Amino acid sequence: MEGTVQMEELTSGASGRIIPVFKNVRRSVFSSASIRRALIFFQSIFLWFIFHLRRCQQHHRHPSPPSSPSSKRKFSFRRREIEEDVLRRRALAEEIQMVKPSIDDEWTSQCHATTSLFFGTGRNALFCRSWLPVSEEIRGILIIIHGLNEHSGRYADFAKQLNSSNFGVYAMDWIGHGGSDGLHGYVPSLDHVVADTGSFLEKIKGDHPGTPCFLYGHSTGGAVVLKAANYPYIEEMVEGIILTSPALRVTPAHPIVGAVAPLFSLLAPKYQFKGANKRGIPVSRDPAALIAKYTDPLVYTGPMRVRTGHEILRISSHLMRNFKSVTVPFFVLHGTADKVTDPLASQDLYHVAPSKYKHLKLYEGFLHDLLFEPEREDIGRDIIDWMERKLMSNSY
Repeated sequence: MEGTVQMEELTSGASGRIIPVFKNVRRSVFSSASIRRALIFFQSIFLWFIFHLRRCQQHHRHPSPPSSPSSKRKFSFRRREIEEDVLRRRALAEEIQMVKPSIDDEWTSQCHATTSLFFGTGRNALFCRSWLPVSEEIRGILIIIHGLNEHSGRYADFAKQLNSSNFGVYAMDWIGHGGSDGLHGYVPSLDHVVADTGSFLEKIKGDHPGTPCFLYGHSTGGAVVLKAANYPYIEEMVEGIILTSPALRVTPAHPIVGAVAPLFSLLAPKYQFKGANKRGIPVSRDPAALIAKYTDPLVYTGPMRVRTGHEILRISSHLMRNFKSVTVPFFVLHGTADKVTDPLASQDLYHVAPSKYKHLKLYEGFLHDLLFEPEREDIGRDIIDWMERKLMSNSY
């Protein structure tokens, strides 16, 4: 019997900043709400136009040199600051203990854990990890794509559980996350993350020819994996995909956010919504897991940047329109008490997608970070069992 634990509400990923609402989508375009959103949108454009016009007038009155030495120094300083932060984060990522020995545990000697850099879209250096069992033949490989604001090092315990069933594990930090290149917490394009996922998978297939591979994605990482698997060349390389708490039905918390997001993601992509979401939604019922997450220096806890938020809205909208094109085998897991992403959207994916091999499991009362809930071992076992059944089905 679990006691009630008082804890401060903490935020994760898009919670409180971009929340699953998506209600009344069938309202008439002539409804008062739709007209109000349109007025907000055009007002935003008008205000931006006035602001831009005034800046142009000031520029003509007081022209400045095309590239002053001070502006160059400022840009160079900012770039150097980001590069130094990347090196700092990468050093922290290297320090994470990937293999945690315990009493009567032979896993330490049976696991080969390594880190490496993979060069993705735009030649960005992406920090990667691998955990491979060495005692027996690898039955399959699971490639982990983490969620927004976290990193691959958080999945060491899950990797241990997978290794114990002779599954190898690879994981990759997105751009701007963990030990990878980029401004911390900033995602210029989720399409680039999708492309990096495909390239990373292709490299692993080349390193392990003939070994079955699965893709796993959590939250926004689940959206990335689902979109990647919709490409035929990626679908052909995987046995199936596993999605925990995927970010599928995501809309802005206020209509004005959706109206101005496309515009401001171009004008001020790195702008942060300062002061928003100092308090968010708990993502686990395990207090220790919450503390571990939000004291982790590699977990981004700052305000969301405009472009990052817009990218989440964009990929979510794309996926919702394309459920009927999902043919890859999949297993989607969701907690019914998840307030960050919508469990009903996962049910819609299961019912609408024409995949011939698909399964859905809902966990009553569970929150968002399923692999960090008190029942994490059972959830990990469910994932392993699904992969084993999928591999067995191939032999029939």
